[in-house]
Amino acid sequence: MTEPIYHIPALLNETIDGLNIKPDGIYVDVTFGGGGHSREILERLGKNGKLLGFDQDQDAVKNVLDDKRFIFVRSNFRYLKNFLRYHNIEKVDGILGDLGVSSHHFDEADRGFSFRFDGALDMRMNTKSPLTAAVILNTYNEEDLANLFYLYGELHNSRIIARTIVNARAIKPIEQIFPFIEILKPYFGREKEKKDMARVFQALRIEVNKEMDVLKSLLEQSLELLNPEGRIAILTYHSLEDRLVKNFFRSGNFEGKLEKDFYGNILAPLKAVNNKVIIADEVEIARNPRARSAKLRVATIL
Repeated sequence: MTEPIYHIPALLNETIDGLNIKPDGIYVDVTFGGGGHSREILERLGKNGKLLGFDQDQDAVKNVLDDKRFIFVRSNFRYLKNFLRYHNIEKVDGILGDLGVSSHHFDEADRGFSFRFDGALDMRMNTKSPLTAAVILNTYNEEDLANLFYLYGELHNSRIIARTIVNARAIKPIEQIFPFIEILKPYFGREKEKKDMARVFQALRIEVNKEMDVLKSLLEQSLELLNPEGRIAILTYHSLEDRLVKNFFRSGNFEGKLEKDFYGNILAPLKAVNNKVIIADEVEIARNPRARSAKLRVATIL
């Protein structure tokens, strides 16, 4: 029986082309997942090249590649620098990050990433972490919940959502997906219900996995770890991530504030390879619907 496809990478060729692979270079795929990007990188590496794949998810272990040029690191990529040092690597030629949640995770009912299935409100990439979506919903105060849904879900009715959750959990703990959806349904119109619920789940997932903090850490570390002319390619799937990456590639900080020297020259550690964000065409979207929201940005170290 054929194994189901774990995940179809979005913008695969554009992403790998953006890295400008050197046959004897050292590369890092910080979101290994099903190994789709890593396989393509290895195809372009010579016998002296090296690739490290990071993933904290236990499901990714089954996809580890049998190749002497490949090293798998089961860890969050926020610890990228530490593990590179452990493997006696100071600098790399390219870093790739495919952010967000894979189709595999959305299809696994017991992981709690999708509101299509009932199950525990989990959403952990690292199943050993103590913080789950249920913990957040049952312990965060009303203000913190409101801020969470506003900042990470961009929901303008975040305060009423937070108040409703606090009132509901006072009667009974919120632990399962379908009962949680029923609690919030009155605040979402039928025509926008799926979109708004997706934003709620996105906000919870980002908080559970500290995704924005981890992304910031990766971008900051890249400045120290990339060789001269080394490249970083990041695929994002929502505006919060894309804004961070865009600002950092442009200015070297997360606010996007440009600094200039005495002569008016812009002081930025990175230079965008693609001036315009790369998105999928209709042919790829038809093959891989997840690619519709994918945005690729590539930058090189100066």
